[in-house]
Amino acid sequence: MILFLALMAYLVYFNLVRAKKIVNSAYNERQNKFAEQVVRGSITDKNGVVLADTTVEEDGSETRNYPYGDVFAHVVGYNASVGKTGLESAENFDLLTSNAFFMEKLKNEFQDAKNIGDTVVTTLDADLQQAVYDAMGDNKGAVVVMEASTGKIMAMVSKPSYDPNQIEEQWDYLNSDSENSPLLNRATQGSYAPGSTFKLVTTLEYMRENPDYANYTYDCAGEITWNDTTIHCFDSTVHGLEDLRSSVANSCNSSFANIGLSLNKTSYRSTAEDLLFNKKLPCVLDYSKSSFAVDESTGEAEMMMTAMGQGNTLVSPYHMALITSAIANGGTLMEPYLVEKVTNYTGSEISKNVPKSYKKLMTSDEASQLKEYMRAVVEEGTGTLLNNDVYTAAGKTGTAEYSMVDGEKTHSWFVGFTNVDNPELVISIIIEGYDGNSGAKAVPIAKQILDSYYYR
Repeated sequence: MILFLALMAYLVYFNLVRAKKIVNSAYNERQNKFAEQVVRGSITDKNGVVLADTTVEEDGSETRNYPYGDVFAHVVGYNASVGKTGLESAENFDLLTSNAFFMEKLKNEFQDAKNIGDTVVTTLDADLQQAVYDAMGDNKGAVVVMEASTGKIMAMVSKPSYDPNQIEEQWDYLNSDSENSPLLNRATQGSYAPGSTFKLVTTLEYMRENPDYANYTYDCAGEITWNDTTIHCFDSTVHGLEDLRSSVANSCNSSFANIGLSLNKTSYRSTAEDLLFNKKLPCVLDYSKSSFAVDESTGEAEMMMTAMGQGNTLVSPYHMALITSAIANGGTLMEPYLVEKVTNYTGSEISKNVPKSYKKLMTSDEASQLKEYMRAVVEEGTGTLLNNDVYTAAGKTGTAEYSMVDGEKTHSWFVGFTNVDNPELVISIIIEGYDGNSGAKAVPIAKQILDSYYYR
């Protein structure tokens, strides 16, 4: 009796918890059996705009179509003989499950005809996704846009991209293009030095170690030298006497290098890990884990570099969006999600996702203070381009050096959120390869994206 009850309990657990993951596995040949019985369902944006569907020809042959081509390539992914990626992989179970009316299914079975798979309705906004794609132009990089209060991901773009309609024909070329890596989803799988966006983490640690942080002062002379290490502010700008707020607003490297020298290494690592560095991230897509390397053996020069966002720290645009979202949402990270609901092909709802808390990354007081510092970035600091009369914004700019060959080259970052008093959109942007003279910077791209959303 005990063994029977245990078996029944496991069968229930398997069907409710494990079945979807097992069926989605690329190693599970049962997927092919599903596809023999069901026409793969559609994927739409939140308004029902089709992002992927299947055309069935008179001879029964099926073609997977992606109406937006390369605009949604990384987040929607592809379903082809070469494999599955993106939501095509993550939602494979639902797409190959049919919840059509049972009499219709019964009739199709008698006629040896396929049933139509369920529709995955995403949280993505097709208009916003297109605006992000257009704003990025020919630049390499990635953008993530999400709602702070719900965790809904509204846009995710990675460039260079590819056309999933041509994935099989271009497979060899796409895999051999190591210079551009078009198959890589830079939004979730990219690993970059965070540059000055990491000063938000450093600021949080300094606040935790120093309850009197409001009294912090530093006299910036445009550079700081400690032993054999000299760090310059951007363009060697002399910021003069600063407090913590103006250090963030002006993104003062010298001040943050100074702060780095004072931090407790164990506590610093703990704060970074509170913000999910060296940890798993909530994500249904493939992603790279972010890394924070400070420990008790870290030297002073490395602490100076780490505090300003250089050093050995690596992070993805997606992860920076999560941190920014927690700040905007009073310290609580809402679990990010990409699927709003699943319906049958006629539109009847089968299941629905609802917003839920993932983890408290910081206290509400800490989040409120960081929010005010980020507001200062836009009102008087390095992000004033986002000042306007239609929406308010708060954020943090950043540059991350990655090459000194043929001149200094950097990645350009921006993370932030809109409607500061009641945060709405969270945005995280990285643009690769800015050399100071050519290429795009992240803040103007953020402005173009946000303007397209709020002025439409």
